[in-house]
Amino acid sequence: MSKYTIGIAGNPNCGKTTTFNALTGARQHVANWPGVTVEKKIGNVMVDSEPIEIVDLPGTYSLTAYTQEELVARNFLVDERPEVIIDVMNADALERNLYLAVQIMELGVPLVLGLNMMDEVRTSGKKIDSERLASLSGCVVVETVARSSKGTDALLKASIKLAKEKQGEWNPLNITYGPDLDPVLDEMEKMIEAANFLTDKVPARWTAIKYMERDEDVVVKGRMTNSDLSSKMEDMAREIGEHTQKTLNAMPDALIADHRYGYIAGMIKDVVSYPVLDEDRISRSDNMDKILTHTFLGPAIMLGIIFLIYKITFSVGEVPMGWLEMLFGWLGDTMHEALPEGHFRSLVVSGIIGGVGGVLGFVPLIMFMFMMISALEDSGYIARMAYMLDRVFKIFGLHGTSVLPFIVSGGIAGGCAVPGVMAARTLRSQKEKLATIFVAPYMTCGAKVPVFLMLTAAFFPENGATVMLLITLGAWAMALIVARILRSTVIKGDSTPFVMELPPYRMPTLRGVLIHTWERTWEYARKAGTIILGISILIWAMMTFPQLPEERLAHYEQLRNATQVEEQITAIDNAEAEEAIRNTVAGSIGTTLEPISLLAGFNWRTNIALTGGFAAKEVIVSTLGTAYSLGEVDAEETAPLSERLVADPGFTKASAIALILFTMLYAPCFVTVVTMARESSWRWAAYSVFGSTALAYGMAVAAYQITSAFI
Repeated sequence: MSKYTIGIAGNPNCGKTTTFNALTGARQHVANWPGVTVEKKIGNVMVDSEPIEIVDLPGTYSLTAYTQEELVARNFLVDERPEVIIDVMNADALERNLYLAVQIMELGVPLVLGLNMMDEVRTSGKKIDSERLASLSGCVVVETVARSSKGTDALLKASIKLAKEKQGEWNPLNITYGPDLDPVLDEMEKMIEAANFLTDKVPARWTAIKYMERDEDVVVKGRMTNSDLSSKMEDMAREIGEHTQKTLNAMPDALIADHRYGYIAGMIKDVVSYPVLDEDRISRSDNMDKILTHTFLGPAIMLGIIFLIYKITFSVGEVPMGWLEMLFGWLGDTMHEALPEGHFRSLVVSGIIGGVGGVLGFVPLIMFMFMMISALEDSGYIARMAYMLDRVFKIFGLHGTSVLPFIVSGGIAGGCAVPGVMAARTLRSQKEKLATIFVAPYMTCGAKVPVFLMLTAAFFPENGATVMLLITLGAWAMALIVARILRSTVIKGDSTPFVMELPPYRMPTLRGVLIHTWERTWEYARKAGTIILGISILIWAMMTFPQLPEERLAHYEQLRNATQVEEQITAIDNAEAEEAIRNTVAGSIGTTLEPISLLAGFNWRTNIALTGGFAAKEVIVSTLGTAYSLGEVDAEETAPLSERLVADPGFTKASAIALILFTMLYAPCFVTVVTMARESSWRWAAYSVFGSTALAYGMAVAAYQITSAFI
């Protein structure tokens, strides 16, 4: 049974992914395109007993390979040769959306035009003659409202019907590009056809146009295929470029774009009719933007929304978080009773259940946070946040689009740096992307929250809320300052102009929000059964072996036998536990680092916890609890540890402030480092680990020394 492949293309914010979700539902999986970090979504459905593969292409405005998204979309069309492409368009902005459609038509791929958001078109009073558009474009046209799944079934059926009719046949559209370019294009086309130059993949005229547009990807492939012919066409493109620059004050790629828009304008002239409106009539979205993006009110409202998300996340997430804590507590107690005393019981209870449970305990917080962020994204408000903050971010060498990676990483406390780093894919400038990836992990992610809560409760109990707010704002400030330093030194370059379409406000759909929430929550939780499990076992082993020599064990047993006072026995047990940990691999590491770390107020116990934090910040609290001879401490049950920290004369308020700063800034967790390497390079990820740790140490030392002088 043959399988049809249908690609879904479209501009950003056109409803493309909503259409994909409506067609595939839960029958989809997410990966990356081979060789690049752009997200790839594939869904498989059955229609009339026929298997259909639906591929959600990256959102793009054109097929000119300026960005990874555009290159991925084009390579899919050229290399995979899908039977049909569905171009999902914002029908309320038809002219702009048709620009991508025309380029697909020039390539020749069988095309179905999905006129999405038709409810907004009708609300605005406009009318679109779909039959006329189909006649003029030569494409099948289907009206849809994807957010409510209206017309999506008809869209899929029309696509399958077209695939059966075409049977893989491509019919490229030829557009005239004026008296200056057409003769050169015709000559190039003949040369390409005579040499069978890339004609096994794409039409000859399409290749000629790409040479005229100076498309680097096509030119490089051309040089590898036939260097002589490629060189001739490069010379022809350069000569015509010099000619048009002198005579028309425009390069060929600009002329090509003008003629495409001219073709589109002629096509839709009789397709779209506009209502008679008052000159002062402003759309609902524009009215809302007058308040929500106001110079002064806008940022205040934005902070209020972020604070509300913060409150709801912790208030609502606290209940299911408590259920998970009870579940893992019961599971730990059950296994403690069921298994005989020994290393295996310690491994299962302290290493596996304690480690994995510590991570999964934060899943409810992550889930509720992502649910609200997904709703904001689908509503169109996240684009406004980027718009408002671009002016600030530009001062620090970043782009307005960097806002989303910051928020997802923990700009609203409780995020996660892994999806935050992945969110930097939307940045077009490689330098701005690198800077964003470097500093996004400074945000207050869910793994750092227990550390901050523990230290705040112990040393600043009367000003807890204020301190937590200062920590959050401090993370933003440090991220922006470090980004500015990076953009002024290591990755110099001008800031990219901020060009972002502000989509109309829409009411998010429950289905779309739930799908997006599930994808992101699963990405966070999946590491609990993989990376964190391995880390927990490793840390348990490092804090268990080697054990005390027999003579030391006998010494403590002799001390216990010499007294009947329970308090003294407890003190002896704690002393034995402390010496046992000091004797382990982890204890040796902590003790070795102590001469350096004491400058920041960190003793050997703190060093052990921070060493574990290189692997995962989630384990800092539990590791610190063990190091203080209290056994494994659950992330939320930190009161005994807080009391022990306050009682330790070597751990002061200055130490707490230094530890907060160090935890905020030092190397990202292992999973984040791997993600950073995938999104950039291992070299940049390593630079982040060592550079951020050096910065964290310097800030911690300065904070400790200065604070100690005044407290």
